[in-house]
Amino acid sequence: MVDDYESNDAVGLAALVAAGETTPAELLDEAVARMERWNPALNAVVLTRIEEARAEIAARPAAAGGGALRGVPFLLKDLHAHAAGSVLTDGWQAQRDRRSDRDSTIVARYRDAGLVIFGRTTSPEFGLLPHTVSDLWGQTRNPWDPDRSPGGSSGGAAAAVAAGIVPVAHASDGGGSIRIPASCCGLFGLKPTRGRTPSGPHRGEGWAGMSVQHVVSRTVRDSAAFLDVTAGPDQGAPYWAPPPAQPFAAEVGAPPGRIRVGLITERWDGGPLDPVCREAVEDAARLCESLGHHVEPASLDGVDTSAAAAGQWTIVPVNVANAVQEAGRALGRELGPDDMGAMTALQMQLAARVSGVDYLRAVHAIHAAGRQLAARFEQWDVLLLPTMATRPLPVDRFWPVDLARPGLVDDLVACAAFTALFNATGNPAMSVPLHRTPEGLPIGVQFVGRLADEATLFRLAAQLEAARPWADRRPRPP
Repeated sequence: MVDDYESNDAVGLAALVAAGETTPAELLDEAVARMERWNPALNAVVLTRIEEARAEIAARPAAAGGGALRGVPFLLKDLHAHAAGSVLTDGWQAQRDRRSDRDSTIVARYRDAGLVIFGRTTSPEFGLLPHTVSDLWGQTRNPWDPDRSPGGSSGGAAAAVAAGIVPVAHASDGGGSIRIPASCCGLFGLKPTRGRTPSGPHRGEGWAGMSVQHVVSRTVRDSAAFLDVTAGPDQGAPYWAPPPAQPFAAEVGAPPGRIRVGLITERWDGGPLDPVCREAVEDAARLCESLGHHVEPASLDGVDTSAAAAGQWTIVPVNVANAVQEAGRALGRELGPDDMGAMTALQMQLAARVSGVDYLRAVHAIHAAGRQLAARFEQWDVLLLPTMATRPLPVDRFWPVDLARPGLVDDLVACAAFTALFNATGNPAMSVPLHRTPEGLPIGVQFVGRLADEATLFRLAAQLEAARPWADRRPRPP
């Protein structure tokens, strides 16, 4: 037994392996034991490959060396990340038997880093919901309160990390899907800059560049370490983010200097904001000031947020419709509404109304918003705003998914009201677990940086983590 499994993050566990104080096999056994304890209550981990993982460990003896994260147990989200020979469903019944022919580039880089991949975490169909629920996998629950949502679409990943099954898990973010579950589950969640991590070889980009892959983690340094092993273009990438000046891990603990922080406390769509979320961001502003940073009120005047949102509601449906049609060709039949959940069916309906010109205009709209926001960053170094407009919501608010049910659409919008814009603009953004509700539920706050400036975010996040540590907080086991 590894007595300090949960007290170490991924970097710490890799160091124990490198020092000979534990082995990859022992760490995998610990992760599996925790999964078996937690998963019946959470429904976070699916499609396990435990025996395959053990065989891979046995085939790679310590004498063969390994990557920077050798021996650390790891989980892939059931979305985007292909692993050769393994099932990848995208949370969709129609693809429950689909096996990948080769690794995605990001998965190959995880393997090269020495990670031990032993399963997948739940995702809603195509990652379309900010709560993790699907007809295929059912509901995933929050380890801090099983009656609450873990967020989505990377809710299975966040639930697994918060429960201590793994210290880090693969995640993706097309409208808030890293930051929302990080907020709900008390984790650190960074959405990298558009193009920072690879999307190939199965696709050139995700949702016109709005969707990007990374991880959810307990510690800031883990997020930086994982970005170091995955960042950079893959072969034939249509574009990529400018390379960093130094490894991201080197930014963790580096002095951030005096940061100019623009504070936003109102929704730009005019919708309501939960008082506890407002309290969280105002408290974070005071913390930043106490650390020597300059905080001043900010707005998104000059950024056409409405046009960006409309563009997203064009780009996403067309991409989903293309994915459904590709699946239909692979299955040899046309797929209809009975083959998909309510949100996917809605995307198909919306896509049917879109022309090629409409799509191109939508791409232009999100790019324009990115340029408009870049101009506003001449005044600030980072933006500070809520991650979500609501605290973690009850799981029964999302199941079954009936878009005609009163209040459901408002709930969905409230989850992503502060996150989706920065997928459109491509800016790096992070949710930092600095606050709690009176009942003890986690509440994250969001910081947004300039394009390609994850460095400033990592420096600030590490300073906040040192000032108000969160990694040792644990939910009560079932």
